[in-house]
Amino acid sequence: MTSTNDTDHLALRSKECHIDGEHGADEPPADGSSTRPYKTLGYAYIQNIDHPTEHYLIRTSDTTIPEGELSWKAPAKSAVKKAQGVLERHNKKLEKQQSAEEENRRQHLAALERASSIVVSEDPSLPQAARITIANKDIKLGDEHQKGTRVKVCGRIHRLRAQKHATFITLTDGYGHLQCVLEAGNLTMSRDALLMAQGTSVAMYGELRKVPQGHSAPDDRELQVDFYRVIGAAPSDLDSLQNKVSASQNQWDSAMLDNRHLVLRGDNASSLMKLRATVELAFIGVYSKMNFTKVSPPALVQTQVEGGSTLFKVPYYDEVAYLTQSSQLYLESVLPGLGNVYAIEKSYRAEKSLTRRHLSEFTHIEGELDFIEFDDLLDHLEELICAVIDAVLSEDEMARFIKAANPDFQKPSRPFMRMRYSDAIDWLNSQDPPILNEEDKPHQFGDDIAEAAERKMTDHINQPILLTHFPADLKAFYMKKDPSDPRLTESVDLLMPGVGEIVGASMRMEGYEELLDAFRKHGLSEADYYWYSDARK
Repeated sequence: MTSTNDTDHLALRSKECHIDGEHGADEPPADGSSTRPYKTLGYAYIQNIDHPTEHYLIRTSDTTIPEGELSWKAPAKSAVKKAQGVLERHNKKLEKQQSAEEENRRQHLAALERASSIVVSEDPSLPQAARITIANKDIKLGDEHQKGTRVKVCGRIHRLRAQKHATFITLTDGYGHLQCVLEAGNLTMSRDALLMAQGTSVAMYGELRKVPQGHSAPDDRELQVDFYRVIGAAPSDLDSLQNKVSASQNQWDSAMLDNRHLVLRGDNASSLMKLRATVELAFIGVYSKMNFTKVSPPALVQTQVEGGSTLFKVPYYDEVAYLTQSSQLYLESVLPGLGNVYAIEKSYRAEKSLTRRHLSEFTHIEGELDFIEFDDLLDHLEELICAVIDAVLSEDEMARFIKAANPDFQKPSRPFMRMRYSDAIDWLNSQDPPILNEEDKPHQFGDDIAEAAERKMTDHINQPILLTHFPADLKAFYMKKDPSDPRLTESVDLLMPGVGEIVGASMRMEGYEELLDAFRKHGLSEADYYWYSDARK
């Protein structure tokens, strides 16, 4: 009888590592398994340096044998000898690197010891430094003919480049970037200077000057530092910022998501956050010009809007409440007292699916209009979106952010195309070959057009589409039926090329009895919606 520990030991000793010279790879995701073999035996030896295996298997091509019948065999002695040579060279390289790292560490510690005696102090004879942020662009700059303003700037080190004659630091404070120059000497030899790293918080003092001709820096200026004070240190070893997150990493990597608080310090993430804030302010400004009133609906509700399966339940004392899926029903209830209204609030959907169309929490911009017809709704959506885009692009910095994030972005052309759902079904089926539904069949009336098909159509037509008149069975209970065809609703999705759906909207049911029938059809409690149905009485 074999114990568990003995079994594990035998399993470890009999571990197989596969090498395929033609179909393998000496890089991830290859892992030495039979389905993901390595390409060379030497690379396999290196990958198993800490957990050496005794059972290497090689498969080589043989044109006379079908690929599926090729067998794994032990490597030849010559291949083993060659692989051992690769491993020995690798080990020597590691030893050399470790030796160099140890020497660098020893020199660094010695430099820190010497630096402990160096004191950096502010010269009292210099002018009082004016406290500014990097956003201040109207500061007098010095050049060969005049002195610039002496300032104090607080920020965090974004980049650091130490050279023989000076150390160059790019400082950021959330408002921009500023190049700081520390001339070689006590400023660069102090203990604080030697320990500076990306993320270190500092207060920099010095003269703001124009960048010398032939050189470049943010805003064509730089700070000639004469004094600094470290406010908060940052790690410079394995825990350093650049060892945790990087702009080159996939934003969806688990490490990047776990360190999202650090990612937001980067240029890309921070510019998107600023752009997001500007878009929200643009909506507020445009709605204000349209004479809409902003309201703040509740986040805890007792009713569903988009379907009960996507509700987050929340204990509410002795009752059950939900996180709101949408504020639109609440907005509709305040129309009589406020006129046209809108809200910018969080909405929540319990949809456990990792796609850009399935978010558990998101910022929801919702508007409700009183006394309109369906064509008025379509006109309003087109005007709203175009006015917001114009407002955002009118800010030079935001326009630069958009250009950096999406170089091919262009303002949508007007008027927007208007297409009925039935015409979209016909368009999808008329392509050569037809664009099929999720069941790999031609689309038919009643299909919920999937995102992939919708994107293909929108990108091919290459203009904004107001897709209208969806079947009632695909839409929410409160949507108004098309008077000319009760199978359909007066509903609309706004589709944008390269993006897909960005707006969903509809007219609302007006009849009291019709609304009660909708409650019953969808299995909803009339009592829970009394405040909503009262508007129809």
